[in-house]
Amino acid sequence: MTVVLVHGNPESDALWDPLVAALGRDDVIRLSPPGFGAPLPDGFTATYLEYRDWLEAQLEVIDGPIDLVGHDWGGGHVLNAVMHRPELVRSWASDVVGLFDPEYVWHDLAQVWQTPDAGEQAVDAMLGGTVEDRATQMAALGIPVDIAAQIAAVQGADMGKAILALYRSARQPAMAEAGQTLESARARPGLSLLATDDPYIGSEAVRRRAATRAGAETAVLEGLGHWWMVQDPARGAAALSGFWESLD
Repeated sequence: MTVVLVHGNPESDALWDPLVAALGRDDVIRLSPPGFGAPLPDGFTATYLEYRDWLEAQLEVIDGPIDLVGHDWGGGHVLNAVMHRPELVRSWASDVVGLFDPEYVWHDLAQVWQTPDAGEQAVDAMLGGTVEDRATQMAALGIPVDIAAQIAAVQGADMGKAILALYRSARQPAMAEAGQTLESARARPGLSLLATDDPYIGSEAVRRRAATRAGAETAVLEGLGHWWMVQDPARGAAALSGFWESLD
């Protein structure tokens, strides 16, 4: 088996350090989406569909079977890929299944990023300044200082471009339309990681409804927020490992 981890915005693969340690496995691969800790290639438009195609191309060359895990937009890429090419994975897990519910409303900051001019100003404020400034900002969100510093080191203009293009491509009704094929994810076993204190992914009802449509089990991470993998990596690892063991 191979575990493949895909992170989101505005992160790098350093975010997975505590979870990888808690999993205690030597078959883990981390994929960094272009612009998010990896170079933004010339001509890459950074739409949510282009990220889907990028992830599928990455999975095609990884020895399987693959257990695919995504966080934040990484979780969105995971679902988009599985809905389109389920044969590429053995199983999938995502903490953002609720994005694909027709009633999902983008959080306030996402709506700012989706707005011309205001989005550019917000991205400049978030990704400008020194590495130390950005690390302090990430640490204030509850990310450990050492990991925040690694993430801050890869934040910059390319990430800003990717954020704006990605969120604008996913302005509603785009995600609701993408979610019309959510039942296609049933082709492979799925796990919805439901961190109860995550304010970005919609209500619990929205997340559970989307998980049901995708045929996914739900693992409730009570009291954990958006960055559950650094808040309580042991609990996250237990949820994932238990799911994978149930498939063996």
